[in-house]
Amino acid sequence: MMEWTPIVFVTFKALVLGTGMFFAIKWHYDQGKKEKEKRALLRTGGKVAAVFVLALLGLGFITFVLARKLGLDLPFP
Repeated sequence: MMEWTPIVFVTFKALVLGTGMFFAIKWHYDQGKKEKEKRALLRTGGKVAAVFVLALLGLGFITFVLARKLGLDLPFP
């Protein structure tokens, strides 16, 4: 029973996330065609990407600091 459980859950997760990404991209594409302002759309996409990268770096830094504070050994390779 335990052998097939991860396969089913990972497959389900991939299907749900894939479907969600498809409809999110389709919606944004349709909005971009409707407004016909590609510069504004690209600028907004760049801002979202920059915020995502900054949040990812911040989360990594906080994780590293917390791990050090708890006494975990995390050397860089």
